[in-house]
Amino acid sequence: MKAKVVRNITWIISVLLALIWLYPFVIVLINSLKTKSDLFSNPLALSRPTFGNYTEAFLSLNYVQSFFNSTLITVTSVLLITLLASMTAYALARTHGKISSIIYYLCAATMLIPFQSIMIPLISLFGRIDFLNRISLILMNTGLALSLSIILYYGAFLGVPASIDEAAMIDGANTVKAFFSVILPSVSPMTGTVVILNAMKIWNDYLLPSLVINKDGMYTIPLRMYFFFGENNSNWQLALAGLVLAIIPIIILFILLQKQIMQSATEGAIK
Repeated sequence: MKAKVVRNITWIISVLLALIWLYPFVIVLINSLKTKSDLFSNPLALSRPTFGNYTEAFLSLNYVQSFFNSTLITVTSVLLITLLASMTAYALARTHGKISSIIYYLCAATMLIPFQSIMIPLISLFGRIDFLNRISLILMNTGLALSLSIILYYGAFLGVPASIDEAAMIDGANTVKAFFSVILPSVSPMTGTVVILNAMKIWNDYLLPSLVINKDGMYTIPLRMYFFFGENNSNWQLALAGLVLAIIPIIILFILLQKQIMQSATEGAIK
């Protein structure tokens, strides 16, 4: 009886938390289907839905070009982060010595440095060599995200027995082949977590791209969203429609990696 009561209370709390979490998304979706006058007259009602905002937002965002830029920067950055972080973490996890410990703690320490404190020197350095474009943005994203990704991978590789490495070597694989064909696939839940965490951050980032990208053809979706807000006029109905268009790709990615993320969270809770 007591267990049933606890289960029901847990279920009710879970539903309430889910409703609280979904409420902002529902408000955004409803108001993206309204005209500007209807949006401000009653934000919670949906009397005359229209999809015209999405058409106008699609054209105003130059969505195809902006989507290509966001995808290029996000996918390339995440691939580099995943590759470099996994290889570094594997080497640290399998090497027991003072140098590996120092490198590990340096990675942990860099997580405590706020981006705002290095923002100006970083942009100034790249500006001096006239290297502010999509490639430099990818390199900055990779460098800034490596420390957390290495720490995450390091914990995952510690849970992989060294005997698996030895078995792969006995079967004729060298270190590189053993890593990519046996070791890295064994921590695929952590790879899913690293991918979705970094993809969400880079896809939605506004501050760093606004400092690095200064040419019209290079703008990402978050940068294009800024043009909905002028000095004397704000097109909230278009901004909300653009916001829905902007988050659709990252929601699809989250759904595709949901299984790996949940498995990684479960393994972390057990440890």
